[in-house]
Amino acid sequence: MIFEFDRALVRAPARSVIHGLSSQPGPPPLFEAIEREHAGYVRALEECGLTVETLPPLEDYPDSIFVEDPALVFGHGAIVLRPGAQTRLGEVAGIEPALGRYFDRVLRLEAGFADGGDMLLTPQGMFIGLSRRTNQAGATELRGLLQQLGINARIVNTPSETLHLKSDCALIGEDHILCTATLAASGLFDNYRKLIVPESEKRAANSLRLNDTILVGEEFPLTLDLLRCDGYTVRPMLVSDIGKLDAGLSCMSLRWKA
Repeated sequence: MIFEFDRALVRAPARSVIHGLSSQPGPPPLFEAIEREHAGYVRALEECGLTVETLPPLEDYPDSIFVEDPALVFGHGAIVLRPGAQTRLGEVAGIEPALGRYFDRVLRLEAGFADGGDMLLTPQGMFIGLSRRTNQAGATELRGLLQQLGINARIVNTPSETLHLKSDCALIGEDHILCTATLAASGLFDNYRKLIVPESEKRAANSLRLNDTILVGEEFPLTLDLLRCDGYTVRPMLVSDIGKLDAGLSCMSLRWKA
């Protein structure tokens, strides 16, 4: 099943994380708060049944805590990506050795740019969202690499105001998408059932299902109630300072079933 995971790779936050990429208004995050929130995130992964390896921080790369963007992982292989933000390109060299320890087959994106946050894996295949961080050249080459791993992929356009495809959606059931109203109206998921987050809680769309549990930011009570009413087991997560950066719950780990 697509939600079954038993391994995860994370990276400890660097002190420079407070200078990470952000389009959020308001004051910057505090390092001590991000450190606590990340520790809670790792604990949640472990309590959901995953064995977690924590990589050391990369001080030269403030956003390196968000390990999902420079790589994709599957039970039978991994793909090293090329992040669309120039300040993040150096993270690739920092993640590749760890992938080599776990996967016999590690493919590499050589052209264009692609962020893992723009990739949504479903039972039917991978959605590759074009965005400010994933361009056509990167998406086209990535589709070919995914085919080498036996995964079909579809390149789609995301709404102009969407940073990453998964900023606005999460797969929560085999045919069920949690998403913003904007993404629901785009037509990308016409073949899926959709649970739309309230307009006041748009950032809740970046939730994360791990086995039988969905992780959701605790500051989104309406979305938590929606999911509970739909029969899902949810775990509220404190990620308010991490949310001050251009990231979410899915960004902080690479997850697979060995």
